[in-house]
Amino acid sequence: MSKNKSSESVKVVVRCRPLNRKEESNRAAGGIVRLDLGLGQVILRNPRSSASEPQKTFTFDAVYDASSKQRDLYDESVRPLIDSVLAGFNGTIFAYGQTGTGKTYTMQGAWMDPEKRGVIPNAFDHIFTHISRSQSDRQYLVRASYLEIYLEEIRDLLDPNHGSARALDLRECPDTGVYVRDLTSCVCKSIKEIEEVMNVGNQARAVGATDMNEHSSRSHALFLITVECSQPGPDGRKHIRVGRLNLVDLAGSERQAKTGVQGERLKEAAKINLSLSALGNVISALADGRSSHVPYRDSKLTRLLQDSLGGNAKTVMVATLGPSSQHYDETLTTLRYANRAKNIQNQPRVNEDPKDALLREFQMEIARLRAQLNHRKWRSMQKKEQELEELEELEVEKEAEEYVKLEEQRLEREKDAIRGDQYLLAEEKQRLLGEKERMMGDLRKEQEATEQLTAKYKAMESKLLVGGKNIIDHTNEQQKMLEMKRQEIAEQTRGEREIQQQMMVQDEETLELRETFTSLQQEVEAKTKKLKKLYAKLQCIKAEIQDVNDEHVRSRQELEQTQNELTRELKFKYLIIENFIPPEEKNKIMNRLTFDPEEDQWKFQPLVPAESKSSQMQKRPSSAVGYKRPISQYARVAVAMGGHSRYRGCDPPDAAAAAAAHFPVYFPRAGREHHVPGAGHDASEHGRAEPKLLGGQLAHEGQGRPQVSLLVSPNPLLPQSHV
Repeated sequence: MSKNKSSESVKVVVRCRPLNRKEESNRAAGGIVRLDLGLGQVILRNPRSSASEPQKTFTFDAVYDASSKQRDLYDESVRPLIDSVLAGFNGTIFAYGQTGTGKTYTMQGAWMDPEKRGVIPNAFDHIFTHISRSQSDRQYLVRASYLEIYLEEIRDLLDPNHGSARALDLRECPDTGVYVRDLTSCVCKSIKEIEEVMNVGNQARAVGATDMNEHSSRSHALFLITVECSQPGPDGRKHIRVGRLNLVDLAGSERQAKTGVQGERLKEAAKINLSLSALGNVISALADGRSSHVPYRDSKLTRLLQDSLGGNAKTVMVATLGPSSQHYDETLTTLRYANRAKNIQNQPRVNEDPKDALLREFQMEIARLRAQLNHRKWRSMQKKEQELEELEELEVEKEAEEYVKLEEQRLEREKDAIRGDQYLLAEEKQRLLGEKERMMGDLRKEQEATEQLTAKYKAMESKLLVGGKNIIDHTNEQQKMLEMKRQEIAEQTRGEREIQQQMMVQDEETLELRETFTSLQQEVEAKTKKLKKLYAKLQCIKAEIQDVNDEHVRSRQELEQTQNELTRELKFKYLIIENFIPPEEKNKIMNRLTFDPEEDQWKFQPLVPAESKSSQMQKRPSSAVGYKRPISQYARVAVAMGGHSRYRGCDPPDAAAAAAAHFPVYFPRAGREHHVPGAGHDASEHGRAEPKLLGGQLAHEGQGRPQVSLLVSPNPLLPQSHV
């Protein structure tokens, strides 16, 4: 891989959704979040504090309010990242925030509405549009994969047997980083194909309803796009660059008291909060800069995002907020995590062969020297061409100006002659002078019309297609220019925001230096004002410390409550194991368990060892041919004679007469159940059931089907029962 020592920080943007119907019906209006789009600031108000308490302010790379458009967010914050991926870098975009704050809407949006399409569909358009407009000597290969992390298990959403498939494993490669083994990868050649891949995965994704969100994501979803580009170099060989794009839709953090989840939803929420807590710990460790250990292995999610946080990638984090006052604690937590993520430094580099990287450096140096040489030649040629063009233009302009001047001079001479003619009457003079003035006005109008016609001709000439180009190429060029203008506008907006933020910081730092005092009273007032400002900052820091402590206590209480719920469920399962599973079976299960240190979890060993997987399994005994499981001869007779629930579903031929001929048995009255007290039970050495004579004679009473009563010894580990 090429080495580039340059680093860049994680880009963090914040988006606030509008109030939903439930919040409006509960009169939760009067939001607690205020956004300054120009400075990129989020001002948060505590609804439980007094009006005199200062508000909390956070500054980010960009902020988007409830009226912002999907396209604005993409053009300003995401488009540069996709361009970097197409140039061979790794890129990651992930949405982080509380459940129900619009993460999935930001990432996916409404696919059918062009104005509401999210980051993912816009990225699809961007990638394939760039490929279609690229040079003909470049070849591209686009591959897509889709996975989810559900209950801390990685599941392939593109696997047809998604529901019954086993969980996938994580592996790490020194060259490519962390990857998922055996993950399905689909080659996509158009926008339609990659959208179909996305739709197939969305249908298999885990989604459920909670009190806060009707379509809550119950898993973390990662859509992975790999773009390989092959282009010829100066040496005539093909050189390959690989860009990887991770589009991450995280499940939202939840609190049981607000979501009201129970049972399976509670376990999902516990796993979601666990992985998000691990993600927060990783962000805190990377932002701190003093921690020698970053806990990437605490969660599958952090392992997959290892390169995206502090590694070889360019990362954009979209923090989503809810404006309602009842979600103040969750909003504050999200803003704090997002504020820490700004301090994470990544080291992105182009994914290419090291030889290609060295060759690229030489090519850039040669191109720079060639450009300097060509620039010198071009300047001299440009001067000559410019001089010739200027001469031609000057000649045309001079001819036009000379014609106008000659006409003006002729008209002036005629006017002077009319004024000097004493024989003409005054009225005749005025009439002739008026005609000459009208002719001069017509001349000026003709000159203006000529200038307008020339401008129109140039405009029409610019719209004409150049020979050798078709209409598609011309349209593509215009679209390229349009996108470049959009990108320039977005860059100007980002630059203005950064300059305003820098000016605000510099103003605060240089305010004291610019202050001058004309009297002691003015100095006292200024120092008092400064003291009050510092005291307000001190109060803010104290309130921040108190908020952090309160948040820690709340999180601990939530974790304890979740732990109690899971402990109660675990005890219930232990009770089932101790009372209903034989000890031998439990020991067999325990012996199959092995601990995987890499995955940090317990796994089952396969029933068939790996070395004997190719060999065939043992054949079932001949007594089981045609049946679901092996049964004895006497059990077959019981199936033939009765309709017990154990053998329901089997349909052997009616062999009541044959059974009566071989075994003396007692047939009770049809439809009634008889239990003979003291009836014996003899079992053979092999545990097979031996029928006992329960009655002396066969009796057929009624018209019902005869039933047989046998005493059978099933598994010796379970109590004996009547069958």
